[in-house]
Amino acid sequence: MASAPLVTHIYTADPSAHVFEGKIYVYPSHDRETDIQFNDNGDQYDMADYHVLSLDEFGGPVTDHGVALRAEDVPWVSKQLWAPDAATKNGQYYLYFPARDKQGIFRIGVAVSDKPGGPFTPDPEPIPGSYSIDPACFVDDDGQAYLYFGGIWGGQLQCWSGSGDNGKFKFDASKSGPQEPKGSDVPALLCRVAKLSEDMHTFAEEVRQIQILDDKTGKLLVADDHDRRFFEAPWMHKYNGKYYFSYSTGDTHYLAYAVGDNPYGPFTYAGRILEPVVGWTTHHSIVEFKGKWYLFYHDCELSKGVDHLRSVRMREIVYDEQGNILLAQKQ
Repeated sequence: MASAPLVTHIYTADPSAHVFEGKIYVYPSHDRETDIQFNDNGDQYDMADYHVLSLDEFGGPVTDHGVALRAEDVPWVSKQLWAPDAATKNGQYYLYFPARDKQGIFRIGVAVSDKPGGPFTPDPEPIPGSYSIDPACFVDDDGQAYLYFGGIWGGQLQCWSGSGDNGKFKFDASKSGPQEPKGSDVPALLCRVAKLSEDMHTFAEEVRQIQILDDKTGKLLVADDHDRRFFEAPWMHKYNGKYYFSYSTGDTHYLAYAVGDNPYGPFTYAGRILEPVVGWTTHHSIVEFKGKWYLFYHDCELSKGVDHLRSVRMREIVYDEQGNILLAQKQ
């Protein structure tokens, strides 16, 4: 039931999908060829720009709107334009993106356009108090926007003590390998979230942590629970009044989700959306379009398993009577 890769003329990954102006717009990262060897810091993901894609229907033609933003356009960026997201408010479109600053630390920037396909004009500095990777912007029914973010290892979330503007970068960003907590009685690292200001350019509050609770014990998921704990790629959507926080388990390559009653959580673990795909990473988004729900994700089938050359796909999902997410099956 999965689509073919949305495009094959470039490699795309980490798709953030939204419905703007009656179409699905997809904001992926752009993989490119590199001789950099695979490592736990993700140096092989050497992305330098963003393209925006759009489509009118599942399986229909896909338009590449061209380069929306380049690393050299952003004064504070040194390298690695990783997984972005987009939102609209007040008649403008906002692109949120992570990148390494001149000190090699991941920050999150924002760029603006009057069109969903860009091009986007970046702010000269990253969002104050931002750090790590994988920003996901959720605009609630009341118009309030929230930015979720965080990723472990190469995304540097494990390098921070504190959870907001007063946090300190405590490890060497060039250090390779897992540096996250370990233990069956140690809480897992948590995703971050903050309200965005009315103008969408800054945080309107101190950064908070997103709690994911065990559905059996009601306690925080622990660090050694690699099948269920958060690793990267947060996404938020709403269904039947409930908030669905979905994410990648990273080193175990599952897409998992948890459900709560407000944008801050806590969220109770609810299950898996997708099993591991071809390739080391998994990253996704979920969007409703014309009465159906779709999962966007990437894999490495087109590149025959080359980890840093991924391609975006989509497939339909459904909800059962209890609100559980299921992959749609062929009729």
